[in-house]
Amino acid sequence: MKKHLRKMKTIRLAILIIGIAISSNLFAELPTAKQIASKMQLGINLGNTLECPYGETGWGAAYTTQRLVDSIKAAGFNTIRIPCAWFTHSDTVKNVIQDAWLSRVREVVNYCIKDSMYVVLNIHWDSGWLENHVTVADSARVNARQKAYWTQIANYFKNYGDHLLFACANEPNNVDKAIGRTVFESYVQTFINAVRGTGGNNTSRTLIFQGDMNYSGIPQDQIQDRLMFEIHNYPYQFALQPEDMLNPWCGGCGQMLYVCYYWGKGNHSLTDLKRNPSYDEEADVDKFYKTLKTRFTDKGVPVILGEYAAWKRGNLVAGADTALHYKSVEYFHYRMVKGALQNGVIPYRWDIPGGLFDRKTGKVSDWGIINAMKLGASEALATAVTSVDKDKDIELYPNPFTTTFTLKLDNLDDVVGIWVYDIMGRQVETIGRFALSNTITLGASLKSGVYIVKVYGENWAKSFKIVKK
Repeated sequence: MKKHLRKMKTIRLAILIIGIAISSNLFAELPTAKQIASKMQLGINLGNTLECPYGETGWGAAYTTQRLVDSIKAAGFNTIRIPCAWFTHSDTVKNVIQDAWLSRVREVVNYCIKDSMYVVLNIHWDSGWLENHVTVADSARVNARQKAYWTQIANYFKNYGDHLLFACANEPNNVDKAIGRTVFESYVQTFINAVRGTGGNNTSRTLIFQGDMNYSGIPQDQIQDRLMFEIHNYPYQFALQPEDMLNPWCGGCGQMLYVCYYWGKGNHSLTDLKRNPSYDEEADVDKFYKTLKTRFTDKGVPVILGEYAAWKRGNLVAGADTALHYKSVEYFHYRMVKGALQNGVIPYRWDIPGGLFDRKTGKVSDWGIINAMKLGASEALATAVTSVDKDKDIELYPNPFTTTFTLKLDNLDDVVGIWVYDIMGRQVETIGRFALSNTITLGASLKSGVYIVKVYGENWAKSFKIVKK
């Protein structure tokens, strides 16, 4: 009997040790926002789908499938933003989200996680319960709902790892910048506190806050280096304006505001002059990104460009240059992606049913835009080389190479991983921290071509361009 009791105690102790080991692994501290951002490249939105108040297919989308996500991954994207509605899938009195809806959102998140994609899950416009109520009068009610929703969402996804990020809102409508900033910042703080309060991996999960880049401050967080900032950018006349109209912002001046078909250096029409833009082109894009870099990324807060896009219009007026218009749209995407990644901003193209992918089959609908984005990413990757301290010296040889090349790492403890990308920005080889050694041989499986080798440290990165003959 005593022998049996000792055996039972031994079993219980073993179970306890295993449980502690599993628990400590499950709730390990997640990487910093900067570490995660360094691995995020091309992003895309699953737009007009889970944020539809009429259900997932209410705006013409097909039900999201693993096949669609696989196609998005295969096309070169490694991060996906899932705009999501919760208000229309909840008891709006007690703010209890429906179990079936949480389960469906989890299915879609799991499709992405299965493909090793980074996922940004947000509360989108969602009938405007937060977006259109950034007022002192509404703040108590909105904060209560914000806390209730994010407590439920965060608890539901508590055990997910660093590939899942939460974003607290979408495009807050701050009519009064001073008052709106104060009220909206309370909504942001409620979001952060609610998520952190659920414990587990949420104590160190990267969280994303929105705002106006000229007004938004960096909110308080219970843990350092786990916040990102989000902003959107659409050139209105080129991307969003549906038709020619009187300018509504000039105080009744009677000026016509024309839809712009052309964009960027070398893409202006010599005959269709009124369709050329006079602003919101490269210089404004560069200024936009530099401001984000100064205000956020240089302060250790990575940025996501949560939405940007322009579409190839099918209803151009008579005399328009369709080929030049299509070229302009592709160039716009190239320029937006390149500028973003060069300044530490992760770009997410707003995509909707009928956009870059057939939502039913996953087939690519527009390789022209996708290839333009990938070219922008590869060029940014090739030039975005940050300085490396002498104690982080890295040698790469031979270059060019014919079979394999060698990486020599002088200070192995400072390196967290190595990624190899082809010229289109696709990740083709990866060496994680636990597979690192002072001398590493790579490239045996690569075809002839140009590649970017990126070595990541805790707070630095260095890129090399290498050629296989």
